[in-house]
Amino acid sequence: MGWSTANDSASREALDTAYRLGVNLFDTADVYGHGHSERLLGGLLREVPRSSVVVSSKVGYFSGTAAHGYHPSHMRRQLETSLENLGTDHLDIYHFHHPDFGPGDRYLDAAVAQMRAFQSEGLVRCVGLRGPHRLASERTTLAPEQREDKHQRFLRLFEAVRPDFLAVRHNALTPEPGSGQRDIFAFAAEHGTSVLLNKPLSQGLLTGKYVPGDPPRFAPGDHRLRKRWFSPAMLELIHAELEPLRAHFGPGNADLARAALGACLRFGDNTAVLAGFTSAQQVRENVAAVDRPLTPDELALVLKVGHSLQLRLEAAGEVFVDEKKSK
Repeated sequence: MGWSTANDSASREALDTAYRLGVNLFDTADVYGHGHSERLLGGLLREVPRSSVVVSSKVGYFSGTAAHGYHPSHMRRQLETSLENLGTDHLDIYHFHHPDFGPGDRYLDAAVAQMRAFQSEGLVRCVGLRGPHRLASERTTLAPEQREDKHQRFLRLFEAVRPDFLAVRHNALTPEPGSGQRDIFAFAAEHGTSVLLNKPLSQGLLTGKYVPGDPPRFAPGDHRLRKRWFSPAMLELIHAELEPLRAHFGPGNADLARAALGACLRFGDNTAVLAGFTSAQQVRENVAAVDRPLTPDELALVLKVGHSLQLRLEAAGEVFVDEKKSK
């Protein structure tokens, strides 16, 4: 599970560049490349003071031969493997990576107890939980009317886990909260919970990185193959809809990245923005956006364009090409 377009030497150079530029929060997971991402990050951690960085990883998707990814003994083995991969004796944040705790939440109480045990042993400092999220397995096996409301499920899990951090997918294409839904950032602030905001660039779609006339080519296993938004027709739509941002901010990928990141950096002090990268140049462009915050008018423009694009994409069909339809 990961990106087929990544290159190890470029990734390592990018990690080194990020650290030199002052980045001190790095997020990974056991399932990203099945440990490969953790090992790459471990190369950096072995060369810098451990106290100078915050390291976040996740557990739950990779189950190996265990009965479930959240079986307590499996969680311990996975944590030990992650620590070995990273070359560290503790994680600053350890996330429950998904909301499936087995039939009837069979593993929930034991999994939470295991996380607390990790904390008491000094192996994990803070516990993280995924924000409202739909499992890929539900999208492919259950029709929409058969699925549990992800927001209600999140609230139940939040009460059980009482996390220190929430991992929230958010960018300029994220729909506004619907009727009866809470704003996740306000919810986190009310509960004294911090937020790690991920996918602020929508995997590069908001930066103009992908050219309609030359669509990306992903190798088997790349999770972007499942998304309709990377198809030539959708890239054509995205390219056209982003034109107002090019006209204002500039035509380059870095210009659009600044606009997209600026829209996410507006949230409170309890929120950190996680920007992905595959090269040192991308790191430099992303970090530069922090020093050039958007004006209120610029923020309004980005949100307006993002909302319009989100509606156009939604009207074009489901995001995932393997989505199970209603009967």
